[in-house]
Amino acid sequence: MIRVLLADDQALIRAGFRALLETAGDIVVVGEAGNGVEAVELSRALRPDVALLDVRMPLLDGIQATRRIGADSELDAVRVVILTNYALDEYVFAALRAGAGGFLVKDIEPAELLRSVRVAAAGEALLSPSVTRRLIEEYVSTPPRPVAGPGLGRLTVREREILALVATGMSNLEMAEHLTISHATVKTHVSRSMTKLGARDRAQLVVFAYESGLVTPGAPPDVRA
Repeated sequence: MIRVLLADDQALIRAGFRALLETAGDIVVVGEAGNGVEAVELSRALRPDVALLDVRMPLLDGIQATRRIGADSELDAVRVVILTNYALDEYVFAALRAGAGGFLVKDIEPAELLRSVRVAAAGEALLSPSVTRRLIEEYVSTPPRPVAGPGLGRLTVREREILALVATGMSNLEMAEHLTISHATVKTHVSRSMTKLGARDRAQLVVFAYESGLVTPGAPPDVRA
């Protein structure tokens, strides 16, 4: 059973999401929070598998709440997904950088909501939906000056290649087919890259790929050692 925490300052929105989530036989809403402080406290008390956090909340916004959850080593298993009203919310990329595993727009279709919660619970980042790709495209169209991260040099050429493909939103299966290697091998490379870079999940790998300059718009990735 996937245990979900809902955090939104509007009770009606929480009620709607609860109703949708509990139509599935494998998802249960274990708690609701009306602000970011409550969201962090309930995450510590309930240890949900997935925390759905509104990006704008009183007392503590979704980004700050995400950062606090991510900084707590006892909450490593909690996957944060940001909820927003806008496909290109100005705060969403900051949320990914803070440790969120992805984000969803509030007018998401019911079937996609259930699928997304399952994907997040499985430890995958929500990078496949077109809205996420649009967000990344918007961010990288005017990127900051690339700064090579200290961990990039520790990656092998193959790990850099995998990292660049992760940044495009490819799934492990798609990468395996693209590189003509096994699915298990891809999973191993992704896992090793996360360990070397200190990344919480795939979303943070994407952030690292762009901010390090490994991937830039309109240019092939530089995967050389």
